[in-house]
Amino acid sequence: MLLFRYFATSLLHYFQQTMKKLIECVPNFSEGCDMSVIKTITDEIEKVEGVKLLDVDPGKATNRTVVTMVGTPEAVIEAAFMAIKKASEIIDMSRHHGEHPRFGGTDVCPLVPISNITMEETAGYARKLAERVGRELEIPVYCYERAALSEERRNLANCRSGEYEGLPKKLEDPHWKPDFGPSVFNPRTGAIAIGARDFLVAYNINLNTTSTRRANAVAYDIREKGRPVREGNPITGKIKKDEKGEEIWVPGALKACKAIGWFIEEYGIAQVSINLTNISITSVHEAFEVSCIKAQERGMRVTGSELVGLVPRKAMIDAGKYFLQKQQRSVGISEEEIIKIAVKSLGLDDLKPFNPREKIIEYLLEDPKEKQLVRLTAEGFANETASESPAPGGGSVSAYIAALGVSLATMVSNLSSHKAGWDERWEAFSQWAEKGQKLKDELLYLVDEDTRAFNRIMDAFSLPKSTDQEKLIRTTAIQDATRYAIEVPFRTMQKAFETFEIIAAMVETGNPNSVTDAGVGALCARSAVIGAYLNVKVNGSGFKDKAYIDDIMNRAEELVQKAKTSEEAILAEVDLKISK
Repeated sequence: MLLFRYFATSLLHYFQQTMKKLIECVPNFSEGCDMSVIKTITDEIEKVEGVKLLDVDPGKATNRTVVTMVGTPEAVIEAAFMAIKKASEIIDMSRHHGEHPRFGGTDVCPLVPISNITMEETAGYARKLAERVGRELEIPVYCYERAALSEERRNLANCRSGEYEGLPKKLEDPHWKPDFGPSVFNPRTGAIAIGARDFLVAYNINLNTTSTRRANAVAYDIREKGRPVREGNPITGKIKKDEKGEEIWVPGALKACKAIGWFIEEYGIAQVSINLTNISITSVHEAFEVSCIKAQERGMRVTGSELVGLVPRKAMIDAGKYFLQKQQRSVGISEEEIIKIAVKSLGLDDLKPFNPREKIIEYLLEDPKEKQLVRLTAEGFANETASESPAPGGGSVSAYIAALGVSLATMVSNLSSHKAGWDERWEAFSQWAEKGQKLKDELLYLVDEDTRAFNRIMDAFSLPKSTDQEKLIRTTAIQDATRYAIEVPFRTMQKAFETFEIIAAMVETGNPNSVTDAGVGALCARSAVIGAYLNVKVNGSGFKDKAYIDDIMNRAEELVQKAKTSEEAILAEVDLKISK
């Protein structure tokens, strides 16, 4: 088995490859004004090894702070316990006021499976945390969502009904006996809901009104639960019931969506506060678009929106592409530009600046200490390559010139997509550009991965070799690292060769004014394939598995010949286009 394998660009995918179990924890604390209180709580989280604090998002009007952390399960529930403990000591719920529903100092504490862990396992960790909080801190605990011990308690709204003010009476009701902890009202701590759930996006829609009632009307229009059918007055009338005595409700427009309306004094506007419980069912941009329609139907206008806590990268990419497609614009642009379109289209900077590097979960999972060649300037990359260090070397440069080559073809695709008179062809060129962007990103990843592969060989050679067991471990590590150092440049060869398809298409059908740009792309692709081949060859010279080497070298040599043929054909077509 390989010691190291090819893996995707984000640190999240790296954790998946190494089989480390990861969960996210998003405790909500009933304090959003005094940041010294929140800092005292988050300090407890940062003391726990194996946990990374990703985000702290306070809200003054809600008087509530959403904290996001990620790590291994045992470490996360330890950090969560310490944070809940500290919150119980420094937050006094008897003095709390805020717009958001709440019933405890740590109001909710959901666990979310991130990688290599099932929802069932995550729910088990949630119950383990709940039991400890109830036993050691003597706080009433309700388990909700996937950690619920009864169907009725799956819904957080049921667990929190009556809120803090109704908690004394609720705790006296045997039906609402806490799952863990005492059935005793502590005015200082209140109660807590601990659960396990899918990734939830907390998302607020900004309205050009100060009316909570009108914001609620939009919330009822969109939320899955909808609104009750009433007799007479649609607001105060008695709720109608069916022949079985069940209340009659009209569902809202969006599935997997919970929503309420409120007024935010901090900003002087009303908002529709939304929880998207499954963004594969209802996306962020769909929630935004439907809210715009429903608000307009009621004489209001959406001025922007707000993301509370973190959002997956895919949600922002999907939103950016959706709005680009509405404009009949190519989606084959850089990730940075796509996200910029999403931010502007959703109005995420309406109330305060929106920094994707601080709000997208995958970006926060990146290791800031890791030195990446692709983050350097063009001059910096050249200087680093020209330094006395043996890496980056020919493998990294081969991947980089392939990335430049497909970037040229992608540029031709994007220029062609909005060429005057070619409006009906924008989508076809957009598809080519999107494919080019994907290849570009994979090749840029390989720029750094080639250097990592070289460093792994160096690390393997530095292992101790005093005993027979150490020698065996060292030899195995060297062979595994060497095999990986063969596979990385071979992967570069494959990806570089794939770029010929896009380059050839742009020479044949793209904007004729840019045909030479595509031709340069072909030169880059050929050089990249041959350059990476040299690295496959030299790294394979020290590998002991002869059958493996014979197989991969045959495949590599075939790619070299195909690359030369493709380049010759493309350059001949370029010459023909120029002469015409």
